[in-house]
Amino acid sequence: MLNSLNISDGKKKCIIYIVLTAATLIVYWQVHHFGFVNFDDNIYITENSHIQSGITPKGICWAFTTRYFELWNPLVWLSFMLDYQFFGLNAGGYHVTNLILHILSTLLLFWLFNRMTKALWKSAFVAAFFALHPLHVESVAWIAERKDVLSAFFWILTLCLYVYYTEKPVVKRYLLILLTFSLALLSKPMVVTLPIIMILLDYWPLKRFETQKSIINQILWQLKEKLP
Repeated sequence: MLNSLNISDGKKKCIIYIVLTAATLIVYWQVHHFGFVNFDDNIYITENSHIQSGITPKGICWAFTTRYFELWNPLVWLSFMLDYQFFGLNAGGYHVTNLILHILSTLLLFWLFNRMTKALWKSAFVAAFFALHPLHVESVAWIAERKDVLSAFFWILTLCLYVYYTEKPVVKRYLLILLTFSLALLSKPMVVTLPIIMILLDYWPLKRFETQKSIINQILWQLKEKLP
């Protein structure tokens, strides 16, 4: 319908961003009424004195050195400390932070697929599917799953910056990728798989393999670029 109204691509994108945000808010806004649950939320926040000390030099040091609860995800601890400074033990604030991260990931995902494929409506569908899929309910509505929404945000942001880099491969853009990739790893270790996703994107839809004539060149080029 928007095509028949002769609306520019820029305005269509703005409308899609607004609709994606509104739809996600409508579905998930109820989470701001939810409380803590006694499954991990107590260990992460309500019974964690380090989190309840807020952002301090000692707290930052703890976040980066602890294996508390058999995990190493310092950015998650820091995000909880920041939430505590704003919301105390008001669980709704923590839920809203999860929701904001999920919305930002959705908008980045739309940008990513549209930038790679130039398929506006297909990209909007993928982003909407990601935003509203029932599998994401647990991550958004469970405070202890902050690591999922936080790592997803930096995961998708890293891919966005990677596509930006492939358009003009310069060191400055590459360093930005390394920075956001590091932040994603600080959120959840499973992000180590991200370079494999980059290689898949190089094959399609970026079609970067077509620039290398031989298989040997393709392998050496990928190793050189992805090894760091």
